[in-house]
Amino acid sequence: MLDLMMTLVVPLTLGLVAVYAACRRVDVYDALIQGAGEGLGTLARIIPSLVGLMTAVYMLRASGTLESGALDLAAQALAPLLDRVGVPAELLPLMLVRPISGSAALGVGAELITSSGPDSYVGRVAAVMLGSTETTFYTIAVYFGAVGISRTRYAVPAALCADLT
Repeated sequence: MLDLMMTLVVPLTLGLVAVYAACRRVDVYDALIQGAGEGLGTLARIIPSLVGLMTAVYMLRASGTLESGALDLAAQALAPLLDRVGVPAELLPLMLVRPISGSAALGVGAELITSSGPDSYVGRVAAVMLGSTETTFYTIAVYFGAVGISRTRYAVPAALCADLT
């Protein structure tokens, strides 16, 4: 019975919307066309932010992995600080990539869990980091770009503090 209800959720929702629109004398097709036009306008506003963000992500990826490149330099510089607070230095690539790219963070997290084991300290901390943080810069670029806000003011520092916590 539950399977049947789940199968019918979308068709019933569409039917109810059509009946409601007919009762209110709304031209559904015209409303759909207007909504699609507004969606394209929103897309045009957020594309520059997304292009800049994706360029930064690909540059970070192209600079190398933990063995060489930008992530290696960051790991070497921050390892003493991370050791003092009890965070393994292996987690630094995940910490740096997660606010920028969810897919890159998932790849780094999967690699950490595979190499260290899912029940290891590194594996558990990586899983918590993946589940409790957000792709901050992507989210800000999309949502602020969609409403036309170009100065994020306190949003980025507040979001990064939440990620750090």
